[in-house]
Amino acid sequence: MKYTDINLNNKTILITGGAGFIGANLAFYFQENYPECKIVVFDLFRNGETFSNGNLKSFGHFKNLLGFKGEVISGDINDQEALKKLESDYTFDYIFHEAAISDTTVLEQDLMIKTNVNAFKDLLDLALKHEANMIYASSAATYGDAPSPQRLGTEAPNNAYGFSKLMMDNIAKEYMEKQDKISIVGLRYFNVYGAREFFKNKTASTVIQFGHQLLAGQIPKLFEGSDKILRDFIYIEDVLQANVKAMHPKESGIFNVGTGKARSFQDICDILQKELELDLGTEYIPNPYIGRYQFHTEADISTTRDILGYYPNFELEEGIKAYIPEIKRIYNSEVSNG
Repeated sequence: MKYTDINLNNKTILITGGAGFIGANLAFYFQENYPECKIVVFDLFRNGETFSNGNLKSFGHFKNLLGFKGEVISGDINDQEALKKLESDYTFDYIFHEAAISDTTVLEQDLMIKTNVNAFKDLLDLALKHEANMIYASSAATYGDAPSPQRLGTEAPNNAYGFSKLMMDNIAKEYMEKQDKISIVGLRYFNVYGAREFFKNKTASTVIQFGHQLLAGQIPKLFEGSDKILRDFIYIEDVLQANVKAMHPKESGIFNVGTGKARSFQDICDILQKELELDLGTEYIPNPYIGRYQFHTEADISTTRDILGYYPNFELEEGIKAYIPEIKRIYNSEVSNG
């Protein structure tokens, strides 16, 4: 689906983290809808290195880009030389900054700040030099346990990841105030699910994790009280819509990207079983993340609607139904044969 009509003839788009979940989806969106533009993917592809929690340092995977016809660069946004090469070798018109440490359980605060905050400032400087509009990934994790519906000004992050994203937003605001050459838009993603998330491993959404458990004949395990743990789950297609509409906003700013509706993890299990025509029930286990866990997220999307013209198209039922064929494909190609 094409979300806006803009002329991208002879335009060049940089997507950092372009071999990851949202970045790869953006790359294919532009390839399919604007074949006349040049797309450059910059990603720190996975290499086996892990954090102290055992999770991979990078989730970038070549399989997310199978069929991509643009340019692919393997590089680290923390590498000054790599950024200088991007600055000198290209002239970007738009930068979609999706690269980050996105694992909320990472304990290495120093690397989290270096990667998510300090490198972002370098990329903003690059955007200014190229006069490229910047669209970047912020996060609902900035809100922590703030009351729902979450809105700007109620931030209270309860992990290093959420803190790093809030610091990114603070830097972005400074750049918005001191220049008018480019637009800068931060998108606070809520709980995103959809195609190309599988290679996030344990940090992939519960939608695909529960889907694969069900296909394997396993009973999904939910935290106790999951019918009362509510999140704003948003399908990848609506995230793409928000990003594309952020290319030429009425004004720069930071905006929530969700559906504006909170749904339970129990809902996910029930919808999946209905769509997969299964009836395995659910098991309940203690929640080990109390104190570092959001129990209710619901995006206030009023300004996103007014400034970006964003209107979510997918309810949870519709998003999961659209996702089912891909959940089955990944299960058959990567899980059951893995």
